[in-house]
Amino acid sequence: MTPRSRSTSQSKAAAPASVSSWQPRIVVFACNWCSYAGADTAGVSRIQHQPHFRMIRVMCSGRIQPGFVLRAFERGADGVLVSGCHFGDCHYLFGNERAVEQFDKTHRLLGLLGLEPDRLRLEWISAAEGARFAAVIDEFTDQVRALGPSPFARPGTSLEIEVPETVSTAEVR
Repeated sequence: MTPRSRSTSQSKAAAPASVSSWQPRIVVFACNWCSYAGADTAGVSRIQHQPHFRMIRVMCSGRIQPGFVLRAFERGADGVLVSGCHFGDCHYLFGNERAVEQFDKTHRLLGLLGLEPDRLRLEWISAAEGARFAAVIDEFTDQVRALGPSPFARPGTSLEIEVPETVSTAEVR
């Protein structure tokens, strides 16, 4: 992963002229049981929110490793949101505690790579919190928009993120 030729300060200096039509590309890793359902609640309730994100459903936010986040940035994401169950509500008991550990590692790694820490965010959103999901997406989109395009995004890259396929029980037999 290599940054573009412009430094972060140069990107910010050039941002106002080019940012007016620019929309951030955000990847959201959402827990299947709570956050993904919270996003669904926002949609079913027709709650307005920013549309500039790609949702990737994962079984647990504790599954998100630094490599997943780095791959998202490498593939063109300007921001990454990891979202899971509230503490005490995790379907896997300690998944959200593991998510905090992985998030801290990833956050430190992004700092070492010279990427702004505000491009990565961790949130807890339950299935019933559709309005909260919409508010978090709006706030994070505005936050990333203020930072400008990611210095790691390569020109011409699409935000296609491969998610490893799971093996069904029928295929195992």
